[in-house]
Amino acid sequence: MEPTHTAPQQQAPQQAQSQSQSQPEAAVRPGDAVSVLGVDIGGSGIKGAPVDLARGDLAVERFKVLTPQPSTPEAVAESVREVVDSFGWSGRPVGVTFPGVVTSGTTRTAANVDKSWIDVDTAALLGERLGSPVTVVNDADAAGIAEMTFGAGRGRTGTVILLTFGTGIGSAVFIDGRLVPNTELGHLELAGHEAEKRASTKAKDDHNLSWHSWAHRVQKYLEHVEMLFSPELFVIGGGVSRKASKFLPLIEGIKAEIVPAQLLNNAGIVGAAMAARTAMAAQVETADRAATADRSATRDSAAAPTAGAGSAD
Repeated sequence: MEPTHTAPQQQAPQQAQSQSQSQPEAAVRPGDAVSVLGVDIGGSGIKGAPVDLARGDLAVERFKVLTPQPSTPEAVAESVREVVDSFGWSGRPVGVTFPGVVTSGTTRTAANVDKSWIDVDTAALLGERLGSPVTVVNDADAAGIAEMTFGAGRGRTGTVILLTFGTGIGSAVFIDGRLVPNTELGHLELAGHEAEKRASTKAKDDHNLSWHSWAHRVQKYLEHVEMLFSPELFVIGGGVSRKASKFLPLIEGIKAEIVPAQLLNNAGIVGAAMAARTAMAAQVETADRAATADRSATRDSAAAPTAGAGSAD
């Protein structure tokens, strides 16, 4: 079972010193010595921890609470605050995943949480509740970013697809290492139903499927995704990834390589922290450019001739 506890087991890490260099276009890379808090919102649980971005791993044991039901924005925001407060993280940047499409901090879909999330400025809502700058990213995209940087997709080119199996099926598609955001391939049709209604871990549990029966459904789903995208690699994530030996050997006929996620079910937390760190770097870059422009304007103003000045002739 996944470790779940109701009180922090370790003292919160001291805030890492900020770095002057910024990489606004790239995800955080191995070697970036900074700790940022990541929170992963799921349909059944909300978990988080400070992340050591030099190693791509949790800095301390994660803290988890159950997703409130109904999972309204206010109720979930309060649960996120509980997770963040358990680490004494007030005022510092936080990265948060969301199980749906996210554009510019606003959640556009809500397949496995309350529909009242649709079109909510989630970054602003959580930022106000936490008293911290918040970056929000699609949950599977976050997991994919983490796996491509630190895990099973590291160094891989071509088309790589990460699929997270849990309450639903999340997807992250990468082409030569670049993310195609918000793909939501769990909603493809499979046997007349949304794929995640047939092949998610929740579907396995709801229908009391054996590993063999469930693997057959996953295989049919992978066949469909492979027909559409022809990936070189499938990375299988989500909580079930830690039991990969029970079902991956049962999947046959897929041309792409299939591997379990190396970060297992912590990938979303790590990717959320990476997204927050990248947003911080972009803000530093913007501030530096503005300061440079101000200095340039001041110099130009000082160098301009004073009105009325000139030759006495």
